[in-house]
Amino acid sequence: MTDARTTTAATDWHAWQESWDRQQEWYMPDREERFRVMLDMVEALAGTAPRVLDLACGTGTITARLLARLPGATSTGVDLDPALLAIAEGTFAGDERVTFVTADLKDPGWADALPYDSYDAVLTATALHWLHQEPLADLYGHIAGLTRDGGVFMNADHMIDEATPRINAAERAQRHARMDRARADGALDWAEWWQLAAQDPVLAEPTARRFEIYGEHADGDMPSAAWHARVLREKGFAEARPVWCSPSDTLLLALK
Repeated sequence: MTDARTTTAATDWHAWQESWDRQQEWYMPDREERFRVMLDMVEALAGTAPRVLDLACGTGTITARLLARLPGATSTGVDLDPALLAIAEGTFAGDERVTFVTADLKDPGWADALPYDSYDAVLTATALHWLHQEPLADLYGHIAGLTRDGGVFMNADHMIDEATPRINAAERAQRHARMDRARADGALDWAEWWQLAAQDPVLAEPTARRFEIYGEHADGDMPSAAWHARVLREKGFAEARPVWCSPSDTLLLALK
């Protein structure tokens, strides 16, 4: 991540954050609402100065909203993507409340690199659907071990109920029609955003490394909210249920 640190003054990290947000909102127009509810529940269950693990943190989207809402919080961001971590490190350079760790969540020893043994809250959004169910269940076991008693884990992601195929098809058709209209108005999709990153003098090299690691896109699973809740309870959480949902996505909260 040397590039991100040495070129911070010359790189508009805020602009890259804004660009990432707009690209993500093309897929999820209710993205900010899930973050608001997530932080409502962090404050309700972990207080105003929680120690937070931002899991698969990307550009630090959750961390940014966490610190704006709860300035007394601290955050550890963990990810494997060198390009998104470059943006995150550039954005939060000099902020002693924030630490970033490079780790592969599929590696059984990924948590060894973390600066703390336990966290008040573990938060993630739109990331764990990159994993298949077996490694995701294993990850949930690690997360349970990192969450203090009384602490919380929240995952906001695509959670598909295969028992409702007609509802799913109607929702998908409407969502894609909206996305098509936004594209006609100039919205960037995932592939176009990465093309811009690959052309940036600072992000070009970490972007190339990112595609060496992940390829074009991972092929994970999107099990139902009921599956997530059941597995989280099996792995050591006392309670687990949705606290917010849209027609396609769910914010699921598990309490240790």
